[in-house]
Amino acid sequence: MQRILSDQLARHTGGAVRIAGWVHRRRLLKSVAFLIVRDAAGLAQVVVTDPAVRAAVEALPEETVVEVTGTVVGNATAPAGVELTDPTVRPLGAPAVPPPFDLYRPTLTASLPTQLDNAPVALRHPSRSAALRVSAAAVAGFRATLDARRFVEIHTPKVVASSTESGANVFALDWFGRPAYLAQSPQFYKQLMVGVFERVYEVGPVFRAEPHDTVRHLAQYTSLDAELGFVTDHRDVMAVLQDTLAGTLDVVGDRAGAALATLGVELPAVPGQIPAVHFTEALKIAGAPADEPDLAPAHERALGEWARREHGSEFLFVTGYPMAKRPFYTHPDPARPAYSNGFDLLFRGLELVTGGQRLHRYADYLAALAARGESVEPYAGYVDAFRHGMPPYGGFAIGLERLVARLTGAPNIREVTAFPRDLHRLTP
Repeated sequence: MQRILSDQLARHTGGAVRIAGWVHRRRLLKSVAFLIVRDAAGLAQVVVTDPAVRAAVEALPEETVVEVTGTVVGNATAPAGVELTDPTVRPLGAPAVPPPFDLYRPTLTASLPTQLDNAPVALRHPSRSAALRVSAAAVAGFRATLDARRFVEIHTPKVVASSTESGANVFALDWFGRPAYLAQSPQFYKQLMVGVFERVYEVGPVFRAEPHDTVRHLAQYTSLDAELGFVTDHRDVMAVLQDTLAGTLDVVGDRAGAALATLGVELPAVPGQIPAVHFTEALKIAGAPADEPDLAPAHERALGEWARREHGSEFLFVTGYPMAKRPFYTHPDPARPAYSNGFDLLFRGLELVTGGQRLHRYADYLAALAARGESVEPYAGYVDAFRHGMPPYGGFAIGLERLVARLTGAPNIREVTAFPRDLHRLTP
């Protein structure tokens, strides 16, 4: 008899089936026992009346892996409206050691550090695994949307020879006796690959050795990067980002609908035109000093509230950040050279995406580096490619974990990360 999953039981009503999974919960009443089995698709209720089977169930702690054969019977109060009766229950391993918290409760009551310390079992809780399903669907949506627009997926090195991409702290390591670093982003490589494919994207890990200890920062996270050639300016990039977000969320709704229901989450609508404000206007809206060089978290929250109030939008573009706060490869605004053709996308009052138009002329790179007092030598392998012809281009990067945390309402980014790496955590 072939094994089926719990969400397939209803179509086998009246028939004999075999399921397998983990003992999620046992309810031992006087005349009957209920065994709840959890598998990848959900929960199945098993009704036990035979004394011998009941004795076997009583000896199976929660999280023990079992196989159950039985007859599918309709019961409106059971998960999916059906249950298994007249079961045979067979352990597929030794009795499990119960985890330090109850996985059958609607919410995990353990503290977040306890959950993270015991991540291999905490992630089995339906709410934790649901968030990871949303994450997986978001990646699938990102890929599908860009594939449909003739982007090519690339894979770039995560160990690099120079720690110069953004000025952020980096993780150093030994590479056969030579110094090397974990990549802070695929930025340089995706720019160079525009010269090959015109439109590229990558899904991969990035590493930031910044000593942040906040609910929104990780030392390693997953970046959804895209870069496209033959743009007029940053507004073409923003348009592609808007379409990408809309397509990504459509796939999340299609593929992770059950997970969203488990979390009690409704997806936000991506407006046909995401509102945009210039950085100078954003400072006024947020009540920040006019000479503020960047937006603080409180400013971002204020802007998020403004976008909801004035535009009914969960999303807001902030354009024209000061050049002094942007990487050297950022293209300046031709009309206001102190400001950039760069942007951030705020989602519910938090920076989610950074992007913009890049420099594409070799001479401009030399001038930009000179203006910052930096040598060309550390960038030679990157800058030299621009001598061989590159189109006007730009791109963006989405933080996957931030996206999922914002979608699900998780107050801490670690709640939607399987095995987070941060200032304090290197295990499990």
